[in-house]
Amino acid sequence: MSTFDPDALECLAAIVEEGGFERAAVRLSITQSAVSQRLRSLEVQVGTVLIVRSRPLKPTSAGRLLLKHALQTRLLRADLARDLKDLAPGAAGSGGEVERISIAINADSIATWALPALSGLARRGLGLEIITDDQDFTIEWLREGRVLGCVTTLKQALRSCKIVPLGAMRYVAVAEADYAAAHCPRGLSPHNFRHQPFIAFNRKDDLQGEFIAHAFHLKHVALSQLYVPSSEGQVSAVLAGWGVSVVPELQVREHLRTGRLVNVAPGHTLPVDLYWHCWNLDSVVLDALTAALTAAAAVALS
Repeated sequence: MSTFDPDALECLAAIVEEGGFERAAVRLSITQSAVSQRLRSLEVQVGTVLIVRSRPLKPTSAGRLLLKHALQTRLLRADLARDLKDLAPGAAGSGGEVERISIAINADSIATWALPALSGLARRGLGLEIITDDQDFTIEWLREGRVLGCVTTLKQALRSCKIVPLGAMRYVAVAEADYAAAHCPRGLSPHNFRHQPFIAFNRKDDLQGEFIAHAFHLKHVALSQLYVPSSEGQVSAVLAGWGVSVVPELQVREHLRTGRLVNVAPGHTLPVDLYWHCWNLDSVVLDALTAALTAAAAVALS
């Protein structure tokens, strides 16, 4: 088994994570030529191309394997730093970059319960990088070896990974009070939902259609949609009277209480089950992440 240069592995990870050679060079504080040389030496050692020079750059199958190995090495260093800090608080953390631990979490969880869950770890110095994506697609970041764990809707564990159920995020359909009074005073129905603009996160977001199909027992739903790629932005757009949106009840609970927003489909909710997936490794850092997320989810999610 070949031994790979840790600097070259970290260089590969930086190229993929930063999306290019120039930004990887800035992050690593080396020249762009040095980045190219490190990648080339790794490709020569492996005997194949590791990065597809496309826009955006993409790792090849071999590149994904080495990227996963690079992240595992990074995790081992983070575990070591944590253990050293416990044994001798003055010995660890004195110089050098904090190890970057990447996880993928859906935007609605970030906007509601996930950040408070991770606050303790961040305050203690864990170098977190949170990737955001739709809850149905965060699993692809883990599948490709680009993150150590993810919050997703997938119920089955990937190979070499473990899975922990987190609970269900409850979604409701809301509109600003004046908008609701003018456009759907009796709420949404199978007859009027087509006339309402729905505010979705992006084109991957199918929660709006799922909610309507679930509430009114329809097989095919076509909606007029606007796109705001931010969970907080979706709520702001609804408050501004843009239309209707399906959002976590947890996120708009206070607005519903004060009457700024109206539940336009009372009696209907869409529960979305969430799961934490992570690599099945013996790691203090991964165990801490798992414990923090599951504890917070147990309180926040139904």
